[in-house]
Amino acid sequence: MGSDLMRLIKPRVTSLVLATAGSGLFLAPGPLDKGLIGFTLLGTFLLVAAANTLNMYLERDLDALMERTRHRPLPARRLSPRTALWFGMILAVTAVSILEWKTNRLTAVLGVIAFISYVLGYTPLKPKSHVALLVGALPGALPPLMGWTAATGSISPPGVILFFILFLWQIPHFLAINLLHEEDYRKAGLRVFSLEKGIPATKRAIVRYLAALFAVTLYPALFGITGLSYLPVALGAGAGFLLIGLYGLKSESGLRWARALFFASLLYLPTLLLSLILSKRGGVPF
Repeated sequence: MGSDLMRLIKPRVTSLVLATAGSGLFLAPGPLDKGLIGFTLLGTFLLVAAANTLNMYLERDLDALMERTRHRPLPARRLSPRTALWFGMILAVTAVSILEWKTNRLTAVLGVIAFISYVLGYTPLKPKSHVALLVGALPGALPPLMGWTAATGSISPPGVILFFILFLWQIPHFLAINLLHEEDYRKAGLRVFSLEKGIPATKRAIVRYLAALFAVTLYPALFGITGLSYLPVALGAGAGFLLIGLYGLKSESGLRWARALFFASLLYLPTLLLSLILSKRGGVPF
């Protein structure tokens, strides 16, 4: 049962979100209290775990229809839906309590917005419209802003830039997943982008969002948030990521390209965030 509860929280996804929340913390000016770092990351971890658990609870029947998800604990009936529901609710209450009492109210409010928009916005919208992709990008982009507000107590340009970097990065990342698992989504009746708009339109959308991402990642250097050492990384990694996206416009590009784009997105994000933190004005806050 313990291992199945762990599967509900999607540890790999949760770990990636923790890294983005940490980027907001460590980009903040001045030294950080270790207790604040710990409680911010713990609260964020539990909140993402809760959202993933309740997402699986609500989508258990759809998951049973898809090859990539039918072995999850709920569709495979290794856990009862009631257990998942209570587990998710307890995680959510605990997470918000930690963020409220150990960070600040603004961070807790952003966490609640992320949680509600994911569970009650993105999840039920997936079978109805491809717009769910944009709705789901909102909660995915809030953790770095939460890290920033936990450290500073306010919403200001560096935190907002982090938000938009994560928002824009998610679109090509998830469109690549969409292309790789299109048939599974078709079987489950999910209204993903490629099924509603077609594959050529999906490829063009990927390029548009990659171009916007490339532009936004230059802002930290242009506005003096980071040192100049960040700029070559942003330019090089961004140009490489965009070139991979542009290759997809060729008629012969297919699943192999989509898989390359997906893995490139996983390499690009930590590279960019690490460079952002290491080159911040004033040094790394340890």
